Amino acid sequence: MYAVVKACGRQYKVSEGDVIVVDKIEGDIGATVELGPVLMAGEGESVKIGAPHVDGKKVTAKILRQAKGTKVTIIKHRRRNDYRLKKGHRQLETTLQIVSIN
Repeated sequence: MYAVVKACGRQYKVSEGDVIVVDKIEGDIGATVELGPVLMAGEGESVKIGAPHVDGKKVTAKILRQAKGTKVTIIKHRRRNDYRLKKGHRQLETTLQIVSIN
């Protein structure tokens, strides 16, 4: 069984046992969280598509890790003006393991 779930403003296609990385979700390592809303759920040929979401479906996940992501470097430059600016940013991320789709 798989589901398309909306989490942190993005859509993810998940099935049981999958590991996904999303933007930071508050919670301790090992805690379970409920992702939602479920936009689509199904298995094989039988698929339920929500309008806007599927009623009665829940996706639960376990928090595996809270960490910073890879560094994104921002470089600004203006020619002939002796202007250079270099900044870096690391987004906070949460790694989730999908436990069940009900």
